[in-house]
Amino acid sequence: MGNRLGRIYTRTGDSGTTGLGDGSRVAKDHPRVEAYGTVDELNSAIGVVLAVAGLPESAASCLTAIQHELFDLGGELCLPQHPAIGSAHVARLEQALDAFNESLPPLKEFILPGGGPAAAGCHVARTIARRAERRVWTLAHAEAVNPEVLKYLNRLSDLLFVLARVLARHERGVEVLWRHERHRSGKA
Repeated sequence: MGNRLGRIYTRTGDSGTTGLGDGSRVAKDHPRVEAYGTVDELNSAIGVVLAVAGLPESAASCLTAIQHELFDLGGELCLPQHPAIGSAHVARLEQALDAFNESLPPLKEFILPGGGPAAAGCHVARTIARRAERRVWTLAHAEAVNPEVLKYLNRLSDLLFVLARVLARHERGVEVLWRHERHRSGKA
């Protein structure tokens, strides 16, 4: 476990570097920092979804567990060579995906991101999860990365998509389907 901060500012990053969990210093725009920073952003976006009143308990408890796992995942990226995410985490996401998707009708059209506040927030979190996955892949091209982290982020973006569908129905009763331009303008 890393050091706990006694005060918030340390001035050690004023030169454009930051400390990793192992004490080494890297540039603030290093791929590792980009990766765990984007995971932190994702965790914050999920926090915004959780702040919406009236979420179904199943969605809220799933998202809360994910927040804890994302904190661990970010820690793993910050502290190289200390795995925190394993195949059991990926399997749990897959089980949640299957359970939430079971109640949804088959998707025959693209849907527009939106719905109520929680559904829209899930769509934002989904796009951040995809970016986090890309940032971790960038890191993986240069340094060793636990492959379960990449699988986890991939499944998580899928789960957030499914949760957005569930929450759109919970909040508004429907999803907004994308219509191709020729259908919007009356051309067939």
